[in-house]
This record gives sequence, C-alpha cells and structure tokens, in this order.
Amino acid sequence: MKKSVLKVHPDDNVIVALRDLAKGEEVQLNGHTYILAEDVAAKHKFNERDFVTGDSVIMYGVLVGKVQYDMPAGTRISTSNVKHASTGFQLGNRKTEWQVPDVSKFAERTFMGYHRSDGSVGTANHWIVIPLVFCENRNIDVLKESLLDELGFARPKKYNQFAQQLKQLYASGRSVQEILDVQFHEDEQLEKSERLFKNIDGVKFITHEGGCGGTRQDAQALCGLLAGYATHSNVAGVTVLSLGCQNAQVAMLEEEIAKRMPAFDKPLYILEQQKVGTETDLISQALKQTFAGLMIANQNERRPAPISKICIGLECGGSDGFSGISANPAIGYASDLLVACGGSVILSEFPELCGVEQEMSDRCVDESKAARFIDIMRRYGQRAKDVGSGFDMNPSPGNIKDGLITDAIKSAGAAKKGGTSPVTDVLDYPEKVTKPGLNLLCTPGNDVESTTAEVAAGANVVLFTTGLGTPTGNPVAPVIKLSSNTKLYERMKDIIDINTGTIIEGEETIEQAGERILDYVIKVASGEIVAKAVKNGQEDFIPWKRGVSL
Repeated sequence: MKKSVLKVHPDDNVIVALRDLAKGEEVQLNGHTYILAEDVAAKHKFNERDFVTGDSVIMYGVLVGKVQYDMPAGTRISTSNVKHASTGFQLGNRKTEWQVPDVSKFAERTFMGYHRSDGSVGTANHWIVIPLVFCENRNIDVLKESLLDELGFARPKKYNQFAQQLKQLYASGRSVQEILDVQFHEDEQLEKSERLFKNIDGVKFITHEGGCGGTRQDAQALCGLLAGYATHSNVAGVTVLSLGCQNAQVAMLEEEIAKRMPAFDKPLYILEQQKVGTETDLISQALKQTFAGLMIANQNERRPAPISKICIGLECGGSDGFSGISANPAIGYASDLLVACGGSVILSEFPELCGVEQEMSDRCVDESKAARFIDIMRRYGQRAKDVGSGFDMNPSPGNIKDGLITDAIKSAGAAKKGGTSPVTDVLDYPEKVTKPGLNLLCTPGNDVESTTAEVAAGANVVLFTTGLGTPTGNPVAPVIKLSSNTKLYERMKDIIDINTGTIIEGEETIEQAGERILDYVIKVASGEIVAKAVKNGQEDFIPWKRGVSL
C-alpha cells in the first residue's frame, strides 16, 4: 500500500506529506497516528507533536528552523510559523568511513568516449568558439551564422513552419481568436542537415558579458573559467576572439590553460581584432582556422574507456519538497557507485550546504581540506551579510510554494546529491578537479552559474534534479534532467530525461533508482542516448562574478 506520509530521519520532529492531506484526516506511520490540524498539501511538512515558541525544527536529522509561535501537532510548517535556523560549525574529527556500495554490476563497465592526450576521456567531441571580452560577441554571432548551416550543425527550424502558417492565416483574413486557436503540430519529417564532420558533435559559440569593466580579479576568474572549457575532455579545439585592450588578456588565458593542462596540445587559434585589422580579415581568418581545426579534430573517434573517466556534476534547480527524498538521494547513490568505481563527482552550490557544513567538513579526508571548506563557507556567508542578504534568503518563491520554506531545509535535501563518500578535495571557483572521488566546488546556488562552473571544473556529464521543471543545459556537457515527482515528468517530458517520482510512489528504492541513473549516464556518455537538453539545443553559459549570488 502506498504511504501517505514519510519521516525522513529518526530524529526528525516533522512529517512529510506524500499526498494532499485534509484537515481532521488521520494518518498512520510506524505505529503512530497523526491527526491533521489543517490542510497540508503534498511536499509540505507538519509537526508530529505540539510546538511552543522557540522549539527547534529538525529534518534530515539536523536543525532547519525555529518555531515562531505555539502550534498544535498536525499544523503545516510555513514561512509564518517557522524561520530559518542552522547549527554552527567548526573543525572537527574526520568521519570518512562509509558503506561502499556493491558495484558488481558496474565494475567492468566501459563507455565509448574521446580520448585526450592528458588521459581524460570526453563524452562528446566539440569545437568551441569563445570571446575574451563581450565586445567580440557580435563577431562570434557572425561566425555562428556562417558555419552552423554549412557544416550541418544547425538544429531543424521546427517553429519556422508554424510561423509561416500563422502568416498565411493572417494574409487570408483570419481573426485574432482564430489565430489563437491554431494548434502547433510538430513535424516529424523535418529534414536534418547532414554533418560534414562525422566525429564532431558540435561547434559551440559561447558568449558572455565579461572580460572588461570589472575588477582584475573578475578578468582572472573569467580566463580561468574559459581555460576550464578549453582544456575540457569534451572539447577538441578552440577559436578565441580578442579585441586587444580588455582586462582579460590573451596571456592571462594562456597562463590559466597551462595551470590546468601543462602539455596543452589541442588546436588553439587566437585572433586579436586590433592587430588583425578589418572585420573582414578577422572573420575570414577565424573561419579558415576553425575549419582547419575541425579537420584535425574529426580524426578522433569514440573508443572504449573505463567509467572511472566519467566526472559527474551534481546540480539541482526548481527544487520542491520531494527533491531531498527522491531525486537528490537517488543521484547521491549513483554518485557513490561511480566513486566506488574510481570516478569523480562534483557537489557545488555552497549556499545550499547551509546547515550541513559540519557534516561536509567532517567528511573531508584531511584537516587542511576541512579547514579550507570552512574558510570558504564563512567568507561567502559574510559577503552575503555585508550586502544585507544571507543564505537564509536563498529559497525562491517556487521553492517555498512547494515545501522548501527555509534554506536549511533546502540545503539538507540538496546535500543528499553528494551521497555518503568521503570528500577528497575542496575547490574554489573556477578551479579544476584533479582527484577522483567527491569534490566540493564553491559556486552560487544559481542553476546556470553553478552548472557552468561544474563543467569548467571537468564535469563531462551533469545530473540535474528538479521538482518544478527547468530547461537548463550546457554548451559542451550533456545535462541529464531528473524529476522528483511523476506529475512533473508527465507534464514536461520534452525536457525531463528520468523520473524518480517512482521512489515517492513506492515503485523502487533509492538504490534501484541510483543504479538506473548510473546506467543511463553511461549510455549518454557513450552517445547511445541524447540528453533532452542537448536535443533542445539548451546551451546556457553564465560566468560567476565573485560578488554575492545565492
């Protein structure tokens, strides 16, 4: 029989509603009967006993809030009766023992990837075209217009035909209402361009708003981020456009590339407009060099590689009250499986580790890494307070509406993405992963800023959980979307790859879902399955300027 409620951790004093519960309804759990004092919607929580002002609210076994006024048992937890609270943290003892999962199903698995000279293996083979400064964005767009169609990388223009249909209806004198009543029907017969280079997965034209006008530290961080993409296992080569006078200098980019890949040997073409001269010369040279680079990159073919060469970025966005009990722990188990097989995972979004800092620092393999994590968290938190904000302001209106009413509740559920393995390294933005295992990377909670940074750090696949739905993708790494609930999966199948609502419905365990997820990752890494974000051409890219972004 499907459960109506769930207690996530034995120490919790709040209960999660797995379906809509009505005032006065009685529900049973673990031999206890709970009577609802008011309606409690699915994904929200109610208190299992009477609360008085100042009581601690415990969920996931940690402090997540403080009670604001007396409330009888069975009352819905809301922003009016509970406010964010979390425990302090300090350098503690190492707690690195963990229950290594059974990896017999995966120990001998391989994926078909693109091998690079530094030993990394890509899950895709892209060429990237990037500007060092926003002044070159238009020239990037000109190159994009010139190359995509000709090389066969342009996506089918499925909405153009619909626009033409509307144009014809207007010309024939149809009314506004008749236009609004027209239904869009996707044409399955749309012709796809034939790719000229069979072993190239895409030419990606990345633009941004940085490179000049900010601080020198902003420019250095941007060059570090771009260097992460240039040296990425999914990238075969790079065309760089520079104006010449900007803060983000070519030498700075070359320095950052050398830090990440000392023996960098990919095709790298850098054109500086103020040296080249006319736009015509700049664009024609960029076209020739990029085309020549693609000829070189096309010689690489997919070959078998152990799954230890997979690096998964762990991300969540548009989270809901089920994210921390279905999708997040499921990818946490998938993470543990990959780590046990020698692979790497990246847990980021530091504002969403608020309240679980002690656990994460204690899981660090040595005190120096624990101390670094604590220092980064404290400095980040202080920067937020200095501008009149704070981690407690992280939950979005959508989060709150669907049950994540304090940052600590959101954070405790978000941390489940990292599984239970020890933390092998702590990275500050925009550093790159160098160690297998669980890596902590400082990023904001902003979905795109964080995903952009995880890929720069080396993630060649991203697992992205959502309870409300989001189309986020990345230019060079496949972003696999997982829904925390089945309703979302059914409603937004065009952007969601995997449904973990099956856990809420009792159809599978977290462990079974985790194995299913890792199997899917391997198939995406091999090119057997195309992630929905890739199919939809979702290529979000936002560098993080180290101001306060939650």
